Amino acid sequence: MLPWTTYEAMYDAALNRPEQFWLAAAQRVTWKQPPVAACRTRADGWHDWFPDATLNTCHNAVDRHVENGRGGQAALIWHSCATRERQVVTYRELQGRVAGFSGGLRSLGVEKGDRVLIVMPTMIETAIAMLACARIGAVHVVVFAGYAGPELARRIDDVAPKVIITASCSFQGQTAIPSAFALNEALDKATHRPQACVIVQRKAYPASLLPVRDHDFHVLEQSAPAEPVILRSEDPLYILHTSGTTGHAKGIVRDNGGHAVAIALSMDLIYGCKPGDTFFTTSDLGWVVGHSYGVYAPLIGGCTSIIVEGGASASAIHTLSHEHEVKCLFTTPTQMRLMRQESRHLSGAIVPALSRIFVAGEYADPTLLDWARAYFRKPVVNHWWQTETGWSITAHFFGLPEREPVALMNDIGRPAPGFRPAIMPSIPGEQCGEIVLSLPLPPGCLAGVWKDRAIHAPAAYLDETRRHYRTFDEGTIEANRAVHMLGRSDDVIKVAGRRISGVQIEKIIAAHPAVHACAVVAVPDELRGQRPIAYVVPDSVVECAPSSEEIVARVNEVLGRWIGLKEVRFVRHLPTTVSGKITRKRLLIS
Repeated sequence: MLPWTTYEAMYDAALNRPEQFWLAAAQRVTWKQPPVAACRTRADGWHDWFPDATLNTCHNAVDRHVENGRGGQAALIWHSCATRERQVVTYRELQGRVAGFSGGLRSLGVEKGDRVLIVMPTMIETAIAMLACARIGAVHVVVFAGYAGPELARRIDDVAPKVIITASCSFQGQTAIPSAFALNEALDKATHRPQACVIVQRKAYPASLLPVRDHDFHVLEQSAPAEPVILRSEDPLYILHTSGTTGHAKGIVRDNGGHAVAIALSMDLIYGCKPGDTFFTTSDLGWVVGHSYGVYAPLIGGCTSIIVEGGASASAIHTLSHEHEVKCLFTTPTQMRLMRQESRHLSGAIVPALSRIFVAGEYADPTLLDWARAYFRKPVVNHWWQTETGWSITAHFFGLPEREPVALMNDIGRPAPGFRPAIMPSIPGEQCGEIVLSLPLPPGCLAGVWKDRAIHAPAAYLDETRRHYRTFDEGTIEANRAVHMLGRSDDVIKVAGRRISGVQIEKIIAAHPAVHACAVVAVPDELRGQRPIAYVVPDSVVECAPSSEEIVARVNEVLGRWIGLKEVRFVRHLPTTVSGKITRKRLLIS
């Protein structure tokens, strides 16, 4: 039961009495050693939440629900859009499988603090691998299964995993794509060598296991079960990579205690979900939404979580929501556009148990939200957050008795507790500008950035005063705290809800011997939200000019086809500022 009846009462409590607010929120979590302080400044200037308190995230997500009588409740429901397979795993079954696989990881030498790279599509085994790492204090690093070998090699060298876990195949549509080629190419290119690889064998395309190196996932599940390891609140739970203006993937580190408290509170406060409710996210588990709201938040909250492999159709979402009495659906605008496209041949979706739908990950225009409300006949709202924050910066608060203002329903809402946004205008006196967040950030946000095999304060995200976190998003803030998003202030492109830096693509194109210069910009895409377009200046000295087919193939080979680069425009020069910086906005205008 939430202690507030209005948004202002809730936000005021977090703003003016943060210590009391967050220690009360921490009571939603089961601790071995309960916290006596909410926040402490570290030696590097960043902040730890609930310092010196101890807990285990896996115990909070699984074991305690079995102990409290929820063992027979479905914990995870999995549907594959590629194979049409379905699995339902109860909390008791999940406890047994996670404990067994934890023991299997231990038998391979994995201990507290070791990194485990998980290169998997969305499957029950992906969630089991994540929870097993959390159980024994290993740090999981989940990587999108569609990455090509060179990008995967960079992840291997960055985190130096002791073990890599992968599936024998993933799917593009209905086509099985064997994983061995990308894995072997990555291991050939990487300088780090893991001690072992673990393979989930799939019926569609079983893999040949290499002696000594490879181990069967399901055989390891039968190992002697491991008990949860007691960890400090500030110990790392996982690393998740994101892209930014530097063009280099940054490993965002999430802690155990702050993360558990924040997402446990969010399930009740923002999504209005209680233990026993069913939560459905269409996100791939390799992305932050899949981490936070496909696995950890629903399970810590004692809910049932539905996860899907591949792009779920409108009919599949309707069927799953109806059959499993989904209360809250979390999807992306891209998924909504696909549903709108398919729904032309379907009648409106009547799902009695469904209370509300959330979208995030990219811009959702009001016409799309209005269509979704008419189709589902339920509230549909957008909210804003980032990989770095791990949960909503701004949201709509369906757990409060006070109804959300109708005027805010087409926008991204008001700040969640602990987030204190302000505007940093590019021109003094302007009402709009980059949105920055006052420090410390609330629990659940990044505990640091992974670099040189250690956790560091996220200096690249700080403004000149080092008192604010830069979001690199531009907008305005109204007197009633409502935040309006105007656009991205860096060059991150969001393709179907997945983030990729234009600089990453540019580096690949620029490596072509016949390319003099290039720039990549995002343009709107009706289906996927955004898609990249490359502007290329050929090298006049080279006789053989590059072709668009060569450039597209080069990008696909390094990053994967999901990037969606199809259009390459050859130009004589790129527009630049006096200092020589490329002005990408002028390319978009042209």
